[in-house]
This record gives sequence, C-alpha cells and structure tokens, in this order.
Amino acid sequence: MTIEARLDAVGVLVADMAKALQFYRALGLAIPAEADDQPHVEVALPGGLRLLFDTEETIRSFHPDWRPVVGAGRVALAFALPDAAAVDAAYAALVGAGHQGELAPFDAFWGQRYAVVNDPDGNGVDLFAPLPS
Repeated sequence: MTIEARLDAVGVLVADMAKALQFYRALGLAIPAEADDQPHVEVALPGGLRLLFDTEETIRSFHPDWRPVVGAGRVALAFALPDAAAVDAAYAALVGAGHQGELAPFDAFWGQRYAVVNDPDGNGVDLFAPLPS
C-alpha cells in the first residue's frame, strides 16, 4: 500500500514564543511582531511549505500528558546562506545575541561552510553555504 502524502509543514514546539520568534526573525523569516503573544504561529515558506510554532501550553491543551523531551532536540532546520562569509556572520550574530553555538563554522568535507546554533528550545539550526569550487 502506498500512502499519498505531501510534506506540508514542519512544527517547532517552543517554551517561549516571543524568544523563539526573535531567533527565527534574526535568520530572515518574516514574522509579524504581533505573533509574539500567540499560542500558534504559521510562517509560509517558499515552495508552499509552512513552518509552525506552537507553545508547550498549546500542545498540552489537546495532549494533557505530553512532556518535552529532555536533552538534545531531534529535529534540525537548515538555513542556506549566500556564501561562507555569511555563515560566519550569521553564526557570530546569533551567538553574540546570546544563543548557544553548537558547532562553530568550518569547511565541511561535503563542500559547504557549515555551522550549528541551537534555538531557544535546544533545536539545532544548521547554517550552510556552498564552498567555492
């Protein structure tokens, strides 16, 4: 049996909506300021994909026994940047703003400048750009 499904959205569970949205705004997502106090926020992405943000309280409203996973996140979001210098600059800006740097920028063997910063809820956010050939 084949299930006909299309990936429509990626959800991120957040402890503090305003803090999380501030992080993702710094990565260039257009999220209105009035979203900061909402329990659920949707951001349209190119290609029709959506990025969804839900507070822990929102999840508990329909799944009362839900508890956040302790430890490292299990989902990573990847943001493409125009070049290696932009990866370095984005990493520095995010870490300088108080976010946890997980993996400092480096030239990866697979041909990218690559770094990882954790969002306020511990989810890994990959920053990458192709290296010049």
